[in-house]
Amino acid sequence: MSLSFKSLQLSDVPKSSWILIIAGLLTLFTTAFLFLEMGEEVLEQETFKIDQTAQDIVSALNADILQSMMGLITEAGSVTWLTIGAAITTIYLLFFSPFSRWTAVYFTLNMIGISIITTVLKNFFSRQRPEVLAAYDGTGYSFPSGHATGAITFYGFLAYLVIRSTMATVWKWVFGALLSLAAMLVAVSRMFLDVHYFTDVLAGVSVGLFWLLICIIALELTLWNKYRRQT
Repeated sequence: MSLSFKSLQLSDVPKSSWILIIAGLLTLFTTAFLFLEMGEEVLEQETFKIDQTAQDIVSALNADILQSMMGLITEAGSVTWLTIGAAITTIYLLFFSPFSRWTAVYFTLNMIGISIITTVLKNFFSRQRPEVLAAYDGTGYSFPSGHATGAITFYGFLAYLVIRSTMATVWKWVFGALLSLAAMLVAVSRMFLDVHYFTDVLAGVSVGLFWLLICIIALELTLWNKYRRQT
């Protein structure tokens, strides 16, 4: 006998789902709090001790070969790369994937939305970069890091698709971890290249995670309502 959504009780929701829901909400509140706290200080043109500490650590580690590696890694968060990747992913979701067409809609909203949000925030805070390096897309304002926001939303949504796929659990963990690592490496690379402060990157990760979770939650609610109307 199939279960009707009308008779669905809270006790019917798996514990794993509750853990994900609670973790998602905590992440939303944490990222929003972090960004607001940093944003207030940036507007007041305060300096962050953690920026200098992070820069000292990076300078001590930053050998030539590591600098070259970070220069390659940072390209995985560039506007060109993410635009091409987003276009390919959208085409796949629309025409070749087993996912609902709504997934393509929210993925597109995820990518276009974070681009607009990042641009607005950069211009609002108008923070200058530690160094201006056009070779690494290190131009314009600094806060938050656009590479960080873009990488978190793009690779994060791909990780979500992996989790929602039918592949074996072990491969979900493997690919999910690799995609998450890619996003974080792109974010960290911006400090190694000296085009962003640590707080720029942290703010970028916070904003990216916040928007990513908003889009995923909205997608899940849309799919839930669609399935409920069909039962």
